[in-house]
Amino acid sequence: MKYLLGIILSLLMSLTINAQEALILDKIIARVGSEYILYSEVQELYSYAKAQNVEYGAEVQCQIMEQLIGKSLLLDQAKLDSIEISSVEIEVELQRRIDYILAQMGGSEERFYSYYNKTPLEQKEVMREPLREELIQQRIQGQLIQDVTITPKEVVAYFESIPTDSLPFLNAEVELGEIVVQTLISDKYKEAAYNKLQKVRDRIVNEGEDFAELASIFSDDGSAQSGGDLGWQKRGTFVPEFEASAYNLEENEVSEIVETQFGYHLLQLLGRRGNTINVRHILVKPEVSDEDIDRTKSHLDSIAEAIKLDSIPFELAVRLYSHDESQSYNNAGRLNNEKTGDTFWETGDLPYQIYFAIENLEVGDVSEVLEFKQRGEKIYKIIQLQSKSKPHKASLETDYSKIQNYAKESKKNLYFNNWVEEKIDQTLIEIIDDFKGCPNLVRFYDKSDTAINR
Repeated sequence: MKYLLGIILSLLMSLTINAQEALILDKIIARVGSEYILYSEVQELYSYAKAQNVEYGAEVQCQIMEQLIGKSLLLDQAKLDSIEISSVEIEVELQRRIDYILAQMGGSEERFYSYYNKTPLEQKEVMREPLREELIQQRIQGQLIQDVTITPKEVVAYFESIPTDSLPFLNAEVELGEIVVQTLISDKYKEAAYNKLQKVRDRIVNEGEDFAELASIFSDDGSAQSGGDLGWQKRGTFVPEFEASAYNLEENEVSEIVETQFGYHLLQLLGRRGNTINVRHILVKPEVSDEDIDRTKSHLDSIAEAIKLDSIPFELAVRLYSHDESQSYNNAGRLNNEKTGDTFWETGDLPYQIYFAIENLEVGDVSEVLEFKQRGEKIYKIIQLQSKSKPHKASLETDYSKIQNYAKESKKNLYFNNWVEEKIDQTLIEIIDDFKGCPNLVRFYDKSDTAINR
């Protein structure tokens, strides 16, 4: 059952329903506060469970329904708390996920299309709404448990509560550091991009042409499809250079050209509400030549060689040379494992490119230069193998930080589950009578005499 629940939870975060392909007559089967659950949602998840060769039947549908109620409870609470996810956050995360999938496929868009039957751009649109809901759920859950702490005494008590024969056997793990650089673009290509955007600005400011129309033609950003409109965003959403310019504009004013890590921008302020603004932009990215790529790789090679010769400590090299917008920059270059929340990686969880790059390294060694895609742009990395452990049974002496994380997550889960139980008692929940036979849903019928019957 745990395996089944994992599949269901995973689907809730990533599945979307293509209404044009649906062959069933849809209907509302449950209401959770202001949220509604559709028959098609249950059937889509149920079909997926069957396709995964999960033992299926009425019990599976009951479990799916319970998980959908939990998801709807969070979305309802997010509405009550006015929690929103900006279009920029969604776009950045979508691109990150697409880039990750492509990296697993060796950067081949042909393999991507063969697997998904969609281009990366088409798949992004399929993922957009489920991702928005996922990020909202993460935001509300994160706010609820962000203040949960764990004491050393609680860590020891948690570890001692695990029977000796049930102690986890930890697989081989590694810790990694990275130095990330963007392509070192030649001045002549920067100048060409700047001049191109300056001509666009002249057409808007001096000749009165429409900003949105020119954005749709010249912008190298995904927002070109909406005339460069980035929607209403709170302070802190954009990179500093972009934001400094945007917040200094008057309504409808067009900015001077702004340079950021992404290229050159032209901004126009559409509206302001306190610390929230609606801005649109045109982005022109400088051309990247083969010579620029070779120069970037050579630069990273020289950094790697200096580290290997102990001419510079890795942490200092991160501070001096690594891109300061990379997630690892403020962590001394250490690569965080998003799956576990710490810096330890089971080798099987590593992206294939990194796995093969470190496979024959000794602790302290540095890899060759690796090429990745991030937000649609090429970036380059060198990876240092910082620690490596053999498979072993968990102990407080060797794995305290990992056990501490387990204990803290256990406490967070308990706190969150208690919150869910309280919220269930406070929220109007109605379910059609079809699910009255589900033992795990009895309480929802007991707490209300009403049901949806349509």
